[in-house]
Order: sequence, then C-alpha cells, then structure tokens
Amino acid sequence: MAEPFRVRATAGSLRGDPADGFALPHAWSDAGVVVEGAGTGGHVLHAAVALCVLNDLYREADRRGLPLVGVAVVAEGGFDEGWTSTGVQYDVELDAELSGDDREALLAAVDQVAEIPRALRAGVPVVRR
Repeated sequence: MAEPFRVRATAGSLRGDPADGFALPHAWSDAGVVVEGAGTGGHVLHAAVALCVLNDLYREADRRGLPLVGVAVVAEGGFDEGWTSTGVQYDVELDAELSGDDREALLAAVDQVAEIPRALRAGVPVVRR
C-alpha cells in the first residue's frame, strides 16, 4: 500500500483537538485522550498500539515518580498486496522535564511492557467462531 495507516494518540498538554478525531476517557488525564486518524481497520489496529503505549507511559512514569505533562504517540504501518501487515512503527513525544537517562529508561521500559505491542510481536491468532 502506498500510504501508511497513521494515527496519533495524545493526552495532557499535547492533547489534540477532538474535532480532528475522537476523544476517550483516560485514567491518567482529566481531559481524556484524543485519537486522530481514519476509521479503517488498519488505523484502528495502529490506534490500539498508540493508546497502549500512551497509557503505559503514564503508568510507568507514575511508578517511577516521573512527572509527565503531556504525551503524543504516532503509530503507523502498512500492508502488502495480500493485506499482510508490513509492521507497526511508533514514535513518542513527551512533555516532561526528565533527564536524558530517565527519558530513555522510561521509553525502554514501556517498549518492553506495553501489552498490545507485545501481543502483536508474539503473533495473534484470530479465528471466526
């Protein structure tokens, strides 16, 4: 596919405009999260990755006593001619006063513990019942 299926999930000071997507309640921020992207299955798959990473950034930062003011996660990927995923990539933007070491440790920890990326990396059986 020529164009990646791109989504952006945002919260806190980096929260986008709900008019550009849709808003969801969020345990870690009073205003909730905003997800920007189209409503195709490919976009929703990538939104699951972005939201999981965003949530886990807040959770792991809280566990470490690190203050996060805002988080934005962009997840995207494509599909080949047979609609097999060519992979998912994500980028993180943090609004936080963190040392470089704290930032890298937080990002590495979330990359290891984020449940949806871990499930996709392991392979997900999908069956019709």
